[in-house]
Amino acid sequence: MPLVKMTELFPKYGDNSYAIGAFNVSDMEMAMGAMKAAEELKAPIILQIAEGRLRYSPLKLLGPIMMAAAKECKVPTAVHLDHGGTLETIKLALSLGFTSVMFDGSKYPLEENIARTKEVVELAHAQGAAVEAEIGCVGGAEGDYKSVDILVTDVAEAKRFAAETGIDAMAVAIGTAHGNYQEQPKLRLDRLQAIAEATECPLVLHGGTGLTEDDFRNCYKRGIKKINIATASYDSSAAKIKEVYGEKPEANYFDFSDAIVQGTCDNIKKHMYIFGVENKA
Repeated sequence: MPLVKMTELFPKYGDNSYAIGAFNVSDMEMAMGAMKAAEELKAPIILQIAEGRLRYSPLKLLGPIMMAAAKECKVPTAVHLDHGGTLETIKLALSLGFTSVMFDGSKYPLEENIARTKEVVELAHAQGAAVEAEIGCVGGAEGDYKSVDILVTDVAEAKRFAAETGIDAMAVAIGTAHGNYQEQPKLRLDRLQAIAEATECPLVLHGGTGLTEDDFRNCYKRGIKKINIATASYDSSAAKIKEVYGEKPEANYFDFSDAIVQGTCDNIKKHMYIFGVENKA
């Protein structure tokens, strides 16, 4: 199947029956597991890597693997830079052929976030790539980034942000946080509904690990078009490695390699079913 832009995968505006899963990968095995899950469920997929993880998975090495996986995959696949914080990394992702990039300017005041995001939009759109950006602040920490507190997205600011920047997708903060939750989050579904009614820009949910099935469904039924999953896949892969070692202490490198593929695949399939995206390819 052809490599596609993430915007080509989103449900049409007004169709709140499912959401596209965007799954972080950090090596070839995770990319293979993601491909396997998508093909088995006939589900379109977004492969992504966050800038905060690049210390472990340099983009110059991982990026071409992700691109090759997407081009080999039998279902529509987009390749995305998650939580890009620097123009240097964003430019590198675009040069590698990524079909979308996220600029995370949520740490900046609104005016500066708008200005910096517009710069990224101009750069990416000139190369035919889509742009996601964040307004408000999703809590927790993504990779090596410092943990931050949740700042729920303001409706008026979200409407202005989408209109002035020309972004293709907007990450909003409604009570979720990156990483594993210490306690069950309290989602502001009322705020999500209000944002969705105020703008036609596709909305993105970050901090998905640890949410319940009902949480996910309540979110995409209120306008979320893309849901990010990272920590759950890493946890699933690690658990599978431990399971293999427990059953076979003499396991070798290739046993653990297979474990990462399967652990990633299992987690992604589980979430794809929840997101209602099977057979949407």
